[in-house]
Amino acid sequence: MDTSGHFWYISNMDQIETFNLFGEDADLPDVVHCETIEARSVVHDWEFRPHRHARLHQVLLLERGSGTLLIDEAPRALSAGSLVNMPRGAVHGFRFEPGTQGWVVTLASELLDQVLRDGEGLRPVLSRPDILKSTNDIRILTRRIFAEYPTRGFARAHILRSLSTLLLGLVAREMAGAESGGLRPDTRLQRRFEALIETHYRDHWRVADYARDLAVTPTHLSRVMRVATGRPASAAIEERVIREARRNLAFSNLSIQEVAYQMGYNDPAYFSRVFARATGQSPRDFRRALEAKG
Repeated sequence: MDTSGHFWYISNMDQIETFNLFGEDADLPDVVHCETIEARSVVHDWEFRPHRHARLHQVLLLERGSGTLLIDEAPRALSAGSLVNMPRGAVHGFRFEPGTQGWVVTLASELLDQVLRDGEGLRPVLSRPDILKSTNDIRILTRRIFAEYPTRGFARAHILRSLSTLLLGLVAREMAGAESGGLRPDTRLQRRFEALIETHYRDHWRVADYARDLAVTPTHLSRVMRVATGRPASAAIEERVIREARRNLAFSNLSIQEVAYQMGYNDPAYFSRVFARATGQSPRDFRRALEAKG
């Protein structure tokens, strides 16, 4: 539900608005972004039309009041104590009763890439939208994140990163142990597909290649991924390549040509076109923007 004014980066995709809170077409975001439900709901008459986030993950905790979550066209009731996990790509909207109070913690994909290790099982759990009851530990931790967020003290980024990592773990634990009544897609196929992407994304497998290895049709695979993430299987494949390319451009001294080769592209010019189409910036402009911020 990011609605923070000039921080929005808005594009149209399949007639559904895609919001990136931090203007991340130009730079990597802050560690997290914190905002109360009421701070922006008042401005927007307590309603947020269906949208999705391309590279953002949100955790929403409703403290007082009530509302409705629209997820993939299915309305779900929210009440005091509701905890919402909203991964990138999932189409969703909110309607809150006036006066509703709560918190929204927004995490960038780069943070999740750093802290969610393959094989630990958190990534596939957190990659589905879900509603569950919050716990006292989660409420206390959320308040701690909000208290640290506006400060500019020494080790702020490290502390926020650690607290956010703990939040993800607690949310994943609750999701794994709860039956949430209908928001969960075919997670077994999703998990197998995402594991295969980690193995073969540099090989540039097509959706048909993954489907063949998974013994399903490409249509079924894309249908499952649309339910889970709001995007087709092909988008998940490209997103993994682009995430790795962004990390290499941001955190290594590799040349753009070397990054292209790392990503399995024999033609650096073609890699640059793919990267620009996905991010709105050439690799060179992306790196220059980061250097200017540094």
